[in-house]
Amino acid sequence: MLERDTSPCSEWYGEDVFDILMSFVDKTMVWAIIVRIFTSKQCRWPAMGAYYLIQGGLFGSKVTGITIQGGRRVYRITAREDLAPVTKLFKVEAPEVAHKAKAGQFVIVRVHERGERIPLTIADYDRESGEVTFVFQEVGKTTKHLGTLGVGHELASVTGPLGRPTEIEKYGTVVCVGGGVGIAPTYPIARALREAGNTVVSIIGARNKSLLFWEDQMRAVSDELIVCTDDGSYARKALVTEPLKELLASGRKVDIVWAIGPAIMMKFCTLTTQPFGVKTMVSLNSIMVDGTGMCGACRVEVGGKTRFVCVDGPEFDGHQVDWNLLLERQRIYLDQERRAQELFEAARGASCESKEGR
Repeated sequence: MLERDTSPCSEWYGEDVFDILMSFVDKTMVWAIIVRIFTSKQCRWPAMGAYYLIQGGLFGSKVTGITIQGGRRVYRITAREDLAPVTKLFKVEAPEVAHKAKAGQFVIVRVHERGERIPLTIADYDRESGEVTFVFQEVGKTTKHLGTLGVGHELASVTGPLGRPTEIEKYGTVVCVGGGVGIAPTYPIARALREAGNTVVSIIGARNKSLLFWEDQMRAVSDELIVCTDDGSYARKALVTEPLKELLASGRKVDIVWAIGPAIMMKFCTLTTQPFGVKTMVSLNSIMVDGTGMCGACRVEVGGKTRFVCVDGPEFDGHQVDWNLLLERQRIYLDQERRAQELFEAARGASCESKEGR
């Protein structure tokens, strides 16, 4: 666990992808949201749509907290753990989220008032302490900024729980596959499935040993656990699809599979299970803005129909997902994301040098 980071460099915000995008899409986005408010199936009345919009913090409001300071709700980081060089775990005070959260749901987090809204799947929750746990990788400007925070720092907003929870019932034998950071959201699903009386076989994997985490936690909620790394630096050298295929080909009855991780990994898990006719649920990680079904940024094609990940998902039958379209849409803002990271690193470095020179 790390204590609060009090260095001045950790307080620098920089320019978000949100700011860059809004410089040329702000009017379009606002009108799109207005249209969605009046047409959204999730909003029976326009006023309800406006309520969700404001609650979600798109215009700077906050929701789902209980500690009040200076007239605003507080989402304080109560614990931090570095699970891997680029993978961090945060526990955050958000009692109302913790009270309602279920396996498979997510929250939308903002680091600061003008910050980008990023969806993070809930990895765990404690209804008694009022804390939610989420795990993230530092892959973009906002997650890198988030990674500079420590215990005692506060987030601008934690909105949720959002999305449809995992459909937990007694299926029989269930295989849960978690790849990379996807191990974290796989954990509460495996736990809930086992509590429902299922036999849970879990497969977890990462590119190498340094990126692997929560082996003990996954073992505790599984009847069997298979661990693998792509490069063989720990446990079995294999992609997660290899033991998955072996299980299915062995003749052992598998009733349903959950696969969560990078989109390309989930795609190949569904390709692995498809010949065996085993239903495979995936948790999609599409681009998302408001998270309440109004902007349409997270749209995907499932079974030939347009679906919104934020309200219709995030879990879908992986055999019905248009993976090529999803992967293509995930690359839409790569240039803007790269530019945001460059600005963040340059300005943060300059800020640190200025502080150290005083």
